[in-house]
Amino acid sequence: MFRNKGSIYGLILGLISIFGAYFLEGGSFNALFLLPAMIIVFGGTFAATIIGFGLDKFIKVFKLIKIAYFPKKYDLNKLIDGFVYIAIKARREGLLSVENDLKRLKYIFPQKMIRFALDGTDIDSLESLALAEIKAMQDRHYSNIFVFTKMGGYAPTMGIIGTVMGLIMTLASAGNNPEELIHNIASAFIATLWGIFSANIIWLPIADRLKQCHMEEKHMMEVSLEGVLAIQSGEIPSLIKSRLMSLLPQKEQKIFGIAA
Repeated sequence: MFRNKGSIYGLILGLISIFGAYFLEGGSFNALFLLPAMIIVFGGTFAATIIGFGLDKFIKVFKLIKIAYFPKKYDLNKLIDGFVYIAIKARREGLLSVENDLKRLKYIFPQKMIRFALDGTDIDSLESLALAEIKAMQDRHYSNIFVFTKMGGYAPTMGIIGTVMGLIMTLASAGNNPEELIHNIASAFIATLWGIFSANIIWLPIADRLKQCHMEEKHMMEVSLEGVLAIQSGEIPSLIKSRLMSLLPQKEQKIFGIAA
């Protein structure tokens, strides 16, 4: 549970730590949530993203945020169980007998690779197809990650722009009251705060989380490829089990018997 919700807990901790410290120091709500500053920072960041990546890519940002905070989890132990079952059945009844058992593999990639094997694809071609799909997946994921990395660079710059604009307007309208001038200068720096905050608590952590999601999916695909190649090579189920288990972190490995 903590692993699934870790990103959300981190976001909450960041909000409490930063804004909590601000309010403990006597900061006011109205001064912090200054609408013009937030419009400049978030509107400017979104505008730069649309200019740089296009509207279609920007619209995907919100879907990717959901994926980052609520990622798909891969149960590799169950996936390995599925490969062991299929290996046993294929060894007893032939590879073509496992066609109705592909749902045991749970995920699309291993099911597709087994189907290629059932269609008679040789080992070299099967491995080439799998590696090509892994590379395409990696390129696609890194393209999405790059959007958030760039947003993490745009946001502080937009914050500086907002602060400069605020200082210009403050100095241009400065009167004889020095206290009012100081108050306006403090308000101008809120834009910088929002720029740095959004970059380091929102955009860059999402990029890092998407990298983690990518690594988990890639690991599932690598384990699946090893399993398919082992089955197609006719390896015995116990050896397949040992080979696939060795690809998991030690704390996730388990010992189980081979049963029909």
